[in-house]
Amino acid sequence: MARFLLIAASSGIGQATADLLRQDGHDVITTARGEGRIEPDIVLDASDFEAVDRAVADAAPLDGVACFAGSMLLKPAHLTSREQFDETVAASLTTAFATVRAAGRHLRSGGSVVLVSSAAALAGLANHDAIAAAKAGVIGLMLSAASSYASQNLRINAVAPGLTRTSLTAGLTASEQSRRVSEAMHALGRLGEPEDVARAVAFLLDPANSWITGQVLGVDGGLGHVRPKTRI
Repeated sequence: MARFLLIAASSGIGQATADLLRQDGHDVITTARGEGRIEPDIVLDASDFEAVDRAVADAAPLDGVACFAGSMLLKPAHLTSREQFDETVAASLTTAFATVRAAGRHLRSGGSVVLVSSAAALAGLANHDAIAAAKAGVIGLMLSAASSYASQNLRINAVAPGLTRTSLTAGLTASEQSRRVSEAMHALGRLGEPEDVARAVAFLLDPANSWITGQVLGVDGGLGHVRPKTRI
């Protein structure tokens, strides 16, 4: 049995990951900003460096940490306010950095950190400017941190989901037409489910996969790299 800390676990993917890990018999500790969709073990703001540091220290010893924090903002750059940009970066990149920072300080005997990027960081998607910037930053952070902490056997990886059915993305598929458009962007012809991404996170967290670091695992139906045939 392994022991994992899931930060911002109230997200759809976070909940699915917690359920999967618990089904496999692992000890799972969760955090969230407040009580609502889940009853977290620890209440904290995932962008607060010191709060995340305390959570990792208190939960130790740990085999791994995953951070699921993020937001949704679909606007081109010229329609995005400074406040919106700052909020997007704080939600996705600052939280990821806080997680890596705390893991580097407290997982001194090694382990795994999994961050959540996005297919939007790998492919040019219209009106994803702020999200793409923040999620691309997550990939850059992951790569550098994987090098920084390899000597202490701390593995850092990321998943990059495509459009996944969660409460955060519900507005994008509210109508049948918008859902079909979104599905058509994915080569495999469907949207992701939280469990699709959760299985990838669990794989990267697993101590059995201890020779994997510095990798981005696209769980995106092909959205990040594959262009589907045009349907006429």
